[in-house]
Amino acid sequence: MEPVRRAAPLRPGGRPSGTQGGPRDRAAVAGALRLLRPGAVLVAAVAAVSYVASVDPNEDGHYPTCPFLSLTGLQCPGCGSLRTVHALAHGRVDDALGLNVLTVAALPLLAFFWVRWALARARDRPTRTKASHPALIWALFGTIVLFWLVRNLPFGSFLAA
Repeated sequence: MEPVRRAAPLRPGGRPSGTQGGPRDRAAVAGALRLLRPGAVLVAAVAAVSYVASVDPNEDGHYPTCPFLSLTGLQCPGCGSLRTVHALAHGRVDDALGLNVLTVAALPLLAFFWVRWALARARDRPTRTKASHPALIWALFGTIVLFWLVRNLPFGSFLAA
């Protein structure tokens, strides 16, 4: 007569209690750890957008006034960004474009760079440490400065928030 074998009790991960994690288990854990930072950034972004969506920046007293606007009376490139995010969160793209077109244009770029970062981390590929070609960085800087200047001039009042 053959002795009766009992199955080893399972640990929370689904493996029997007397076994070690195999290469697949270690790879899965390593993959999850690589995605920890992109996941944390995504959670923070969703939390921030959710907060701005629920607390209306159009009402006085909810958010501080832009220090540059309060000191100079001129709008900085970021003026209207909270109201833009609020409008986008509520599906009002026309309102968002009227408040800060630069923020609306920057959001898809930020999403692209986040996806590129998350995919590189998921594939265990190195992420770029150099932001971009210097000419592109200078072009971005020039675009921001030009937007800043034009939105504060009389003929650029359509860009003002």
